[in-house]
Amino acid sequence: MGSNLSHLSMYVALLVNIHYLLLVNIHYLRLERERRLVRTAQHMGEDRKDAATTMKVAANISKVEDAVNFHIYYGQTFKVIKNTIDGKTYLLIQDNTRMAARTKYCTSRIKSYVIPLSNYSIDTELFPVSFFELLGLLGSLKGITSDSVASQCVLKLYESGEIEMINKTEPQQLAQFGVHFITNTDQPQACNFASFVPYGEGAPLQRAEWIKFLGAFANLETTANQVYDAVKENYLCLTKVAGSQKSFKPTVAWMGYYDGVWSFTRETYKMKYTEDAGGENVDNSINKMSYNISNPDDLDELHAILCTVDVIIDETYTTDPANYTLSAFLQNVNVQDHSCFAFLTNQSLWRFDKRIYNSTTLDWFNGAVSQPQLVLADLIEALFPTGNYTTTYFRNLAKEEGVISIGPNMCDRDTSLALQPTIVACG
Repeated sequence: MGSNLSHLSMYVALLVNIHYLLLVNIHYLRLERERRLVRTAQHMGEDRKDAATTMKVAANISKVEDAVNFHIYYGQTFKVIKNTIDGKTYLLIQDNTRMAARTKYCTSRIKSYVIPLSNYSIDTELFPVSFFELLGLLGSLKGITSDSVASQCVLKLYESGEIEMINKTEPQQLAQFGVHFITNTDQPQACNFASFVPYGEGAPLQRAEWIKFLGAFANLETTANQVYDAVKENYLCLTKVAGSQKSFKPTVAWMGYYDGVWSFTRETYKMKYTEDAGGENVDNSINKMSYNISNPDDLDELHAILCTVDVIIDETYTTDPANYTLSAFLQNVNVQDHSCFAFLTNQSLWRFDKRIYNSTTLDWFNGAVSQPQLVLADLIEALFPTGNYTTTYFRNLAKEEGVISIGPNMCDRDTSLALQPTIVACG
């Protein structure tokens, strides 16, 4: 009997201990759950801070409307640009987020950059730096690969030492910049390279919309949108006026001479300019695009075509544009009798090398890309001359109009401010 009572006491004590341990474990689990909830709340608070930062960014977005070779997508603390020209995806990460410190991509498919950019450099080979001027970003431009830039204000900043010359073959020099922007996508690319290629688009407005591409790197989407909207509105207004008020469509030939052969241009954006200015492109009615002037049959056929043309845009490359005159054109086209050429009778022979730096760098590949409304206004004046409009990029070769040499002394504005697009009177 005493033994049974002893065993019973032991069982009771054991049950009490088990109950106690269960209570302790439940209490511990509750504490651990509370700790997890606190940690979760803290993380959510941090995420809200990140999200709050990006909420401001998210309201500052660009939607690509016309360009076909890039797209922008927005996340909570990042942006993604898909560039179909080089096939790469650019991940742009806000600098005040945890993601910026722990994320880095540099593969054949994806690259990452921390934004907004504190500095950048450019490969000046055919680079339209005017886009940066319209965004007010010249102050962050710290390196150029040459002074072949058709921008008086970039030249002024370089002359004053605010922009340095860098060697494009020295990777260490290029690596110091947040981004090194290029237009030539065939070259080897380091991790901080980004391809800016508005030239790949087929229409003037599509090329101009690439300002949104650059705006995303600087959190300047609002500025980029405003600039593009102003440019597009002015361009479309000019197009409407040119198309509605003119019943006659002048025939326009874009053509160039090289190594004894004249060729008609087929570049889509140039054809689009002609149509939007109220003209008709000559290549819609000819059998072939190239003519060798040393071949009598080719020469006769070329002269016959030119007798049907109202306006010629001579794209012939020359190392000395200032000395490329009407006589040079006539010599290249090998013509003696001018009587049947309406473009000569009406003095409508043009070149797009009016603004040039150092005899080699044309503003046609710079400002004309970002502000196509000025090119269109020039062409409308060429096709339907009024005599009261001064062209920006085109000079009249038939009237022996000369070139304008761009220099740093021509920069008379505050380069820390955004350049305002030039709006042409329309209506």
